[in-house]
Amino acid sequence: MNCKTGAIIVLSGPSGAGKSSLINKIEDQIGEYYFSISTTTRGIRDGEVNGEHYHFVTEEQFKEDIEDENFLEYAYVHGNYYGTSLKPVKEALKNGKLVIFDIDVQGHDAVQNRLGDITTSVFITTPSLKILRDRLSRRATDAIEVINRRISIATKEVQRISEYDYLIINDDLDLAANTLVSIAKAARMKIPSMEISKFIQEWEEDS
Repeated sequence: MNCKTGAIIVLSGPSGAGKSSLINKIEDQIGEYYFSISTTTRGIRDGEVNGEHYHFVTEEQFKEDIEDENFLEYAYVHGNYYGTSLKPVKEALKNGKLVIFDIDVQGHDAVQNRLGDITTSVFITTPSLKILRDRLSRRATDAIEVINRRISIATKEVQRISEYDYLIINDDLDLAANTLVSIAKAARMKIPSMEISKFIQEWEEDS
């Protein structure tokens, strides 16, 4: 029933667990989808595309959306606002798309609080902390201090795996991708409680 209104899938997990690689691998197998990106008031930089890297808005527009409670979460950082706007999410849902969030555990809480009825959550991680550390080190893109900070965050986040609907251990990318495709398809079939109540009422009336 909710195919008309779309569905949400939340992906969380440590940096280095392979979330981006999994999304890229499955995007042709999950139907129409919208990947949630942040909204910001900072200026657009060379090479950035509005609607692809960020949704760029004025400070006035951002504050209006705060007043209208159109943000799942937002913050003021280094003179600019950043936040997850509900407006493009609602538009995508209305068009029957699968909305994908790649967010941390706090973001997962925010989505569940506002949109839990149509949300399926997945925690993605490596088989072990050692393997995660090895992956982050092999990337050679972060200083050791950054890697240690990511490891520290990861050890706290894995303690909350039980709050998610599914766990994917990304040891084999192809196997993990196939599992995520199955979950994404199941997410589209999740029925909001309001629609269930409506069905029950219609079912009882048609007697």
